Amino acid sequence: MSKEKKPAAEAPAYIQWRIDLFDKYMAQAKDEIKAKPRTPIKITLPDARVMEGTAWETTPLDIVKLIRKSLVDEAIISKVDGELWDLTRVLERDCSLEILTFDNDEGIVKYLDQFFGEGLNIQLIPTYLAKAVFWHSSAHVLGEACELHYSCHLCLGPPIEEGFYYEMGTDKVISQADYPSLESLASKAVKEKQPFERLVLSKAQLLEMFKDNKYKVHFINDKVDEKTGSTVYRCGPLIDLCRGPHVPHTGRIKSFKVTKNSASYFLGDAANDSLQRIYGISFPDTKMMKEWQQFMAEAEKRDHRKIGVAQELYFFHELSPGSAFWLPHGTRIYNALIDLQKAEYRKRGFTEVITPNMYNVKLWETSGHWQNYQENMFGFEVEKQKFALKPMNCPGHCLMFGNRERSYRELPLRLADFGVLHRNEYSGALSGLTRVRRFQQDDAHIFCTIEQLSAEMDSCLDFMSHIYGIFGFDFFLKLSTRPEKYLGSLDTWNQAESILENALNKFGKKWELNPGDGAFYGPKIDIVISDALRRKHQCATIQLDFQLPDRFKLQYRSEDTENPFKRPVMIHRAILGSVERCTAILTEHFAGKWPFWISPRQIVVIPVAQPFFDYAEKIKNIFWEKGFWCDADKSDLTLQKKIRNAELAQYNFIFTVGQDELERGSVNVRNRDAEKKGKAPDVKIEDMLERLTKLRDEKAKSQVHVTADVPEAKENN
Repeated sequence: MSKEKKPAAEAPAYIQWRIDLFDKYMAQAKDEIKAKPRTPIKITLPDARVMEGTAWETTPLDIVKLIRKSLVDEAIISKVDGELWDLTRVLERDCSLEILTFDNDEGIVKYLDQFFGEGLNIQLIPTYLAKAVFWHSSAHVLGEACELHYSCHLCLGPPIEEGFYYEMGTDKVISQADYPSLESLASKAVKEKQPFERLVLSKAQLLEMFKDNKYKVHFINDKVDEKTGSTVYRCGPLIDLCRGPHVPHTGRIKSFKVTKNSASYFLGDAANDSLQRIYGISFPDTKMMKEWQQFMAEAEKRDHRKIGVAQELYFFHELSPGSAFWLPHGTRIYNALIDLQKAEYRKRGFTEVITPNMYNVKLWETSGHWQNYQENMFGFEVEKQKFALKPMNCPGHCLMFGNRERSYRELPLRLADFGVLHRNEYSGALSGLTRVRRFQQDDAHIFCTIEQLSAEMDSCLDFMSHIYGIFGFDFFLKLSTRPEKYLGSLDTWNQAESILENALNKFGKKWELNPGDGAFYGPKIDIVISDALRRKHQCATIQLDFQLPDRFKLQYRSEDTENPFKRPVMIHRAILGSVERCTAILTEHFAGKWPFWISPRQIVVIPVAQPFFDYAEKIKNIFWEKGFWCDADKSDLTLQKKIRNAELAQYNFIFTVGQDELERGSVNVRNRDAEKKGKAPDVKIEDMLERLTKLRDEKAKSQVHVTADVPEAKENN
C-alpha cells in the first residue's frame, strides 16, 4: 500500500478569513431570528396529520422526533410546501412537510439546480432527491479535505448520477497516492459530526468572503441577484457558496470513498483554466458501500470497452478520436440493430431516406442550430462559404418535406434516416461508445396533422415497447410539459399535452409528470431504460415540434377551403438513439453473451481430428448459406483447447464432429446457455437448421430450450 501523504502543514489563510466573516454575519442572523414573532403554526404531514409548532423556532427535525425516534437517523432532508428544506432550518409559517430518507422513491430528477454555482445543467439521470442531497453534502466533506490537503481554490462540487465530485484549481499533481490522505481527512470530519450551517448573505458580502477564489467570484457575479443575495454553508473549516440544502451534520456519512480523479476545464470550456476533479461515493451505512463495491466489480466485468476489445468488435485510434473503427464482428452487431429497425419500418409505414452529410450553414441558421449549437458542430469553409457536418437529421428532413407541395392525403409522412452524424464533443468527454463524435441513429421524423397526433403517439409507444421487449429492458416514462419560455399558442400546447397524456394513459404503463421540462418548441415523452444491473439510461425520445415546421415554412394542402394550407406537426422519434451508445448498453446488459439473433459468433464447428476437417467445412458452409454466422476451427490446437476458446469467445453453439456425426449426418451440440453441462446431444443437421432458424427469427432472449428436448449423446467419439 502506498504511503499516505501528510496534509498541508498549515491551513490556507483564506479559511480563517472566511470563518471570521461567517461568525460575524451568523451572529447578526441569529439576532434577527430571535427578534421574529413566535406564533403558533400548523404543520401538515402527507398522511393529513396536523402537528403543532412555533414559527421561527420549530424545525423539521423537531417534527421527525415526534413522528418516530428511529426516523431521526434515517431522515436526510425535508420538503416544506414542496421546496427542499434543511432538517435543522426553522419553519416560518403554516406549511406542509415531507421527510425524505436515502432510499425515498421521490422520482427521477433531470437537473438539480437547488445548489448554487453548478449552473452547468449537470444531469442527474437517474438520481433521487434525498440521494442527491446526501451526495452533495458529501461533496462538501471532500471539498473540506481538498482545501486542507492541497490549499486549492474550489470550483464546483455537485452530486452526479452516482456519487459526487469536486473540482479545483491547483498547481499540484493529483494521483491515487493522495486518496488515503483525503479519506483520512474526510473521516475526521465525519467523526466530528460537523453541523451544516446555513447563512444568507448579500452579493457584496459574498464577494468579500470569496475574494481569493476567482471561480466563486465568477459565479457570484454571474448568478447572484443584487436584491436577494444567496447562501453559504459551513461544515467545520469549510465555508462554501451553495444553495443547499444539506444533511444535518457530517456524521450522517457512515462510509466515504474517493474513487477517481481527472482533469477538466472551468465551465467545460477548453479556453478556460485547467482544473483537477476528484470523484467520490458515500453512503449512510457501511453495508451499502459493500453492496456498491460488489456492483462495481460486476459492472467492471461487463464494461463494453473491455468486452469490445476481447471480442474484437471495435477499436479507437488517436488519428480519429471519438470515431469507432468497427471490426467485422462488431459490424455484424451494428447491422443487426439497424436491420431490426428497418424490418419494423416496413411494417409500420416508415419510408427510409438518405440525406447529405454536410450543409451550408444557412440551413442551420434557419433551423436555429447555428445560433444555439454551433460549438458542438464541425464547421469548415468551401469556396468561401461556411459549411458544417450535420449533428442531426431534422433540418434535412424539413427540406425534404418542403421540396414540393404536399397534400393532407400524404400525411402522416414518416421519414427514417440512418445517416452519419458528427458532434464536436470535447476530447475529455469522449468515453468508449457512450460518448463519440461520429455516430448513427435510428432517427425518424413524422409529419402529421394535429388530428393524427394521437394515433401517431400510440404507434410510437407501441414501436418502442416492442423493441425494448426484444432486448429485455424495463423502462420508465415521463411527460415533460410546457416550459416558461415557449413558442406557439397556449391552446396548441394544451391540446398537444392532452394528447400525449391520453396516449400515456392508454399505453397503460405508469408514468411521471415532469412539469415545465418540455423543449421550447414542444412537449415530449422521455423514456429511461433499466438494464440487467438496474442502471438507468436514456435512449428513446418522442418529441413534438411546432417550431421547425414554422421556421422552414412547411405546409400542406388541407381539406378546409377557408384555410387551404396548414402547418404540419413534427414528431422527432428515436428508439435505439445512437447505435454506438445502444451497442455499449447492450454489451453490458448481456455481459457479452449475445442473444442468438444478434450474436456475431453464432456457431463454430470443431472437428475432433484432421480427417474430419472437410466435414466441418461442409457443415459450416451449410449454415453460412442459410444466413448464420458460422466458423470452422481447423487449427492445430487440441480439441479441449478449441472448445475452451470457443466458450471464451461466447459462441452460442459449439458443434463438435467426428466419425459418428459424419456417418449419421449430424452434429454434437454444446449449448452455451444450457442449464446442465452434461454430455452434449447429437442432432441431425436438418433438425438443427430448423431449430436455429426458428430461434433467430423469433429473436428469443433465451436459447436454453433449443436443445433441452434432445437426449444426451451416449459418448462423444
